[in-house]
Amino acid sequence: MKILLNDLGVLKVADFEIGDLTIICGKNNTGKTYAVYAFYGFLKLWRQFIKIKFDMRHIDLLMKQGSTRIDLQEISENVGVAIQNGCQGYSSIIHKVFASRPERFSGSQFKLEIAESAIRLDRAFEKTFKSSTKDLIHFRKLSNETILEISWLQEGEQKTISVQVMQGMINDALLDLFLSPVLPSVFMASAERTGAAIFLRELDFARNRLLEQMGNMGKDLDVFELMKKAYNSYPFPVTDNVDFTRDFESIVKNDSFLVEKHPDLLADFHALIGGEYRVVSSELYFIPQKSRASRLTMNESSSAVRSLLSIGLYLRHLAQPGEMLMVDEPEINLHPENQRLLARLFARLVNCGIKVFVTTHSDYLIKELNTLIMMNYLEESSRALVMTKHDYRHDELLSVDQIRVYNAGPALTLLSGNSKRSRVNTFTAADVSAMLGIEVKDFDESILKMNRIQEEILEFGVDLA
Repeated sequence: MKILLNDLGVLKVADFEIGDLTIICGKNNTGKTYAVYAFYGFLKLWRQFIKIKFDMRHIDLLMKQGSTRIDLQEISENVGVAIQNGCQGYSSIIHKVFASRPERFSGSQFKLEIAESAIRLDRAFEKTFKSSTKDLIHFRKLSNETILEISWLQEGEQKTISVQVMQGMINDALLDLFLSPVLPSVFMASAERTGAAIFLRELDFARNRLLEQMGNMGKDLDVFELMKKAYNSYPFPVTDNVDFTRDFESIVKNDSFLVEKHPDLLADFHALIGGEYRVVSSELYFIPQKSRASRLTMNESSSAVRSLLSIGLYLRHLAQPGEMLMVDEPEINLHPENQRLLARLFARLVNCGIKVFVTTHSDYLIKELNTLIMMNYLEESSRALVMTKHDYRHDELLSVDQIRVYNAGPALTLLSGNSKRSRVNTFTAADVSAMLGIEVKDFDESILKMNRIQEEILEFGVDLA
């Protein structure tokens, strides 16, 4: 899967492929967050914009005869056009993802390219649409077949569903078949996540006060829609983080697949933060592993505990295979050792089926990932020796083909309609090799510059008099 961006804030033009682990590095104000917000918004909203064309006679057959069969191979050629049109529709509202004015993003373009080989129709599929009281429409496809069977389940009853609703149901099933395996469900921890954790009480207080005021008005109001509008001055990912953190009571009722399949991963995350998050009497607390304090509120907890709250709740209660975890600057408030541990945790998530997408300024995170890549290509006996000595695990090792890394910043780029290259903010693919790992020149140059300055100071000598 490849993303192409044009005129998106400070990012003039960029394209990047999505790997199992995708990393964007670079200096401040080079467009990293613009890219990740735009991609996040698309993954959350793509169903609203992508419509796959099919012969409308199938709806007539379904309404009149109670069943129809769609040859998926025949309409597969429409998927590319549907994606293109969907991206145009999303581009027209992308300013809303950033809570900005339309004119600021009037020329912005978001494009998505999916390889034909990535869209596979060999899996079995079954789905039923229901009303509040009964099953309505059933979809079924056998594995290694290309025929989608659609059945109306209420025989002999008047069919009251409109053509538009029926068209929407069929389109939804087609999206499930063609694109859901390729476009993952997504959870994002924005760079503002620490604030969402510490102001949890204030957010709940403001919500309750607003609900009380609207209740006193005595009108039939769409309370939740009005609540949503109250946050429209914040970018989409930030709003989602606020809503996610505020909804902790319902979130903790669920168990992610990691609880059963990878409990050791969760145990290592708890070791990283030095405790665990727990709800007691409708209050969210941090329970330290090694402290006299039995429990701490988010206000009383460290900045590292708060910054990892949304990630911890996601991993423990929501994560499922095939999803994507996006983290904007995972290193926020973390000691270098914990940045290294988080890099290892990301690698384990990748190897158990969760895609990870991060933006980062952390040389520690990148260098720890380099260790996991380089170690994977050692001769077996040497690898075993190093892993045992430094307490690494096999499920932390990464291969080169799992990773895509990009440097954000100014570079000479050929813009659309121009014959000469211009120096603009873009993404440049970083080298990833088995011998050296990830090459991030921006980090390396900064470190070398500091070393040169210190060497120059030492040449002059330090006056201790």
